[in-house]
Amino acid sequence: MTEVTRTAEYNITIKENPLYEQTIINQIVDIHMKTFTGFFLTFLGKGFLKQLYKGFSSHEQSGLIVAEQKDSVVGFLAYSEDLSAFYRYLIKKSLVPFAWYSIGATIRKPSAMIRLVRAFLKPDESKREEAYIELSSIGVLPQMKGHNIGSRLIDELKGKYDSNRFSYIKLETDADGNDGVNAFYVKNGFCITHEYKTPEGRKMYEYRWSK
Repeated sequence: MTEVTRTAEYNITIKENPLYEQTIINQIVDIHMKTFTGFFLTFLGKGFLKQLYKGFSSHEQSGLIVAEQKDSVVGFLAYSEDLSAFYRYLIKKSLVPFAWYSIGATIRKPSAMIRLVRAFLKPDESKREEAYIELSSIGVLPQMKGHNIGSRLIDELKGKYDSNRFSYIKLETDADGNDGVNAFYVKNGFCITHEYKTPEGRKMYEYRWSK
């Protein structure tokens, strides 16, 4: 199913299952590579990311929100209504391709194996008693920033929020050296509810939004 919200500058197209539209997945991966330079998932490569975003598009309780301009993807948002189930789904459906791309990453950087093992243990870490929507990833082409695209994508996600089903929308992002991103989430109504450090020593913020 596809829903389209039009504005004067661009179209936001919500595709519940763009799995078979490989061009869209490829463009999402390209935006990820340009937006998240230096991040671990980016280091794993385009093949790994294609499997990941295909998973968001095909998992029943997850999805992709895509912003298009003149039929080209200029921004995207990946989310899941059950992140624990999503990771289990990825392991079940795509373990072989994930393992293949992981081998290449491990050869380039042996310490990557530790982080990969932790990633595969993510289903247990993501379990919570309350139901929530996870904003897993959001990216906009660098040359398109300043056009309110990111906020429109978040508005579309907020439209999926039902207080009878979910307690909040949640996301996590770096606390240090990330002022612009943190200001963006605060501007869009998210509040910091938790701080923690990753095993690598990165300080992280957990944000939540609810009506």
